[in-house]
Amino acid sequence: MSSFQARAAEQSRKLSYEEFLDWCDEDTLAEWVNGDIVMTSPASSSHQAIADFLLTVLKVYVEQRELGRVISAPFQMKTNPALSGREPDLLFIAWENLGRLKNTYLDGPADLVVEIVSPESRLRDRGEKLAEYEIGGVREYWIIDPAERRTDFYVLATDGRYERQRADAHGVYRSQVVAGFWLKEEWLWQESLPKVLSVLHELGVV
Repeated sequence: MSSFQARAAEQSRKLSYEEFLDWCDEDTLAEWVNGDIVMTSPASSSHQAIADFLLTVLKVYVEQRELGRVISAPFQMKTNPALSGREPDLLFIAWENLGRLKNTYLDGPADLVVEIVSPESRLRDRGEKLAEYEIGGVREYWIIDPAERRTDFYVLATDGRYERQRADAHGVYRSQVVAGFWLKEEWLWQESLPKVLSVLHELGVV
């Protein structure tokens, strides 16, 4: 049996999460849902531009403030043994929770998860993942939808349920998890995204 046939056979049967981690490599775009491998589509250029922009800005900010780690896809997160293994676009893990970080996946919830919506992921990001991240204890969840120019921000309340947060009258959203970090919604919808250095200057880290 060829390696391609072997991988195809594995996709057709139920796998444990450990088997799934052994099966996928660092370039695999896939998630583990109830023993099934769910392949995800490659990102569009607009999706990737926003992901790269946020990754760079958040990563530099978090490093300068010594707040924790920022990791981009493809990297697995399993918030709870009973829940799916997901591959968010961006993860932030606070210093105090870095013990959850394993070699190939995050064993427990990230403090912040960012998902950038694509046409095939819209229902999943706003439905399954919203519910799973709430149950799994992700403290803050951003859904960024370039096609609709819409942002949704959710923060975990003391009762364990998500409360939707909104940007202020100036279109600025202030994270409740990444201390001092704020985001202008208009940054995300520009045809040419802002220069990273100018944004970091506004954030006061350069």
